[in-house]
Amino acid sequence: MQQCHSSIMLSLMSGLKDLADFLPASLASIVSYFSAEVTRGVWKPVFMNGTDWPSPAANLLIVEEEIKKIVAATGVHVPSLAPGGSSPATLPLPLAAFVSLTITYKLDRAAERFLNLAGPALESLAASCPWPCMPIVGSLWTQKAKRWTDFLIFSASRTVFLHNTDAVVQLLKSCFTATLGMNSYPLSSNGGVGALLGHGFKSHLCGGICPVAPGILYLRVYRSVRDVVFLTEEILSILMHSVREIVSSGLPREKLEKLKATKGGTKYGQVSLAASMTQVKLAASLAASLVWLSGGLMLVQLLMKETLPSWFISVHRSQMEEKSDGMVAMLGGYALAYFAVLCGAFAWGVDSSSSASKRRPHILGIHMEFLASALDGKISLGCDSATWRAYVSGFVSLMIGCTPIWVLEVDVDVLKRLSNGLRQLYEEELALALLGCGGIGTMSIAAELIIDSEI
Repeated sequence: MQQCHSSIMLSLMSGLKDLADFLPASLASIVSYFSAEVTRGVWKPVFMNGTDWPSPAANLLIVEEEIKKIVAATGVHVPSLAPGGSSPATLPLPLAAFVSLTITYKLDRAAERFLNLAGPALESLAASCPWPCMPIVGSLWTQKAKRWTDFLIFSASRTVFLHNTDAVVQLLKSCFTATLGMNSYPLSSNGGVGALLGHGFKSHLCGGICPVAPGILYLRVYRSVRDVVFLTEEILSILMHSVREIVSSGLPREKLEKLKATKGGTKYGQVSLAASMTQVKLAASLAASLVWLSGGLMLVQLLMKETLPSWFISVHRSQMEEKSDGMVAMLGGYALAYFAVLCGAFAWGVDSSSSASKRRPHILGIHMEFLASALDGKISLGCDSATWRAYVSGFVSLMIGCTPIWVLEVDVDVLKRLSNGLRQLYEEELALALLGCGGIGTMSIAAELIIDSEI
């Protein structure tokens, strides 16, 4: 029965090629048909044996090894990659027909219109099918067009992340370690945006793909990640882990040696804290960029409404183990504050000029209500008190200094409760500054605060 289906599909493929040759307008319908058949998933796989269907055996192993090298260069190790020679190569029948149809075209100007239309659809369908469909398709096309080998292998490498969420998490971690200069991979040891994005995608002059920076690979992957909701929690977790790494690693060795040679211990502590704070801000900026890039407004709203409040309420084992390290707790709170404000700035803007800013008062109001309720003692927190204090003071300071229009959109009663909570944290100046940004509605409350402080 399956052989009958194969014969039918081969005949149909031949007929469709003739139709596309004589009626180019039918190309869109042909691509749409194959896409629909692959998506339906009702066809059994066929063996790419070189007899009924073209065989990728000539270079499938090479393609899979190159994919492993690309992935490993970014610090991701996925043991689930099965060697191509362990079992016969198979593809879903419509996908096999689709790729067979595409490789029958000559690489000339006449076939350009078909390949421009079918190429992206073929890549997308092959990537969504089980492993190793994409390497098989890439192997067949590298036999057809050797000059496209590096590009096809690089495209196939993203399939690893589409079928393995743990690989996505590893890639996110690599983005942080590369940006902060904490990795041991050959891409870069200096950190910064250059290490995150590298020099794009390129090949060696003598053949083979250069190591790809993790940021470039994530830019290639993130649009195809099916479940983006889990990314928010993972990015938050990686951010807090990065803070611990920043504190534990300290400054580069050569700077530490210079500081040890100085007589003033205070200078050493100040420089170390300032350097750590710079790294924390960098990590928070990366975290906010990844959240916004991965899920846009939806993920930012989820972060402010659910993820951050849940994180503060939950008890974290790592924090319980490190309670003696106040610097980790404090910097962790500041990291979260920068992270949250930057996410909000990306999503809503810092003024009211964008249409997205209309959603800001509601989501921001929910988050500020959470802060006020926690300061009032109505919500029990599980995080370290130093982390919470640093987050509240950092978040409010950034709002006052960078996004004062946000303060005007917060309910006056919530601002009053926040101000009282800040005073309990011995942040009188910050409490007064918050009320000062609240507009006419908070003027009387600010006056009362000034009078109380003078008495």
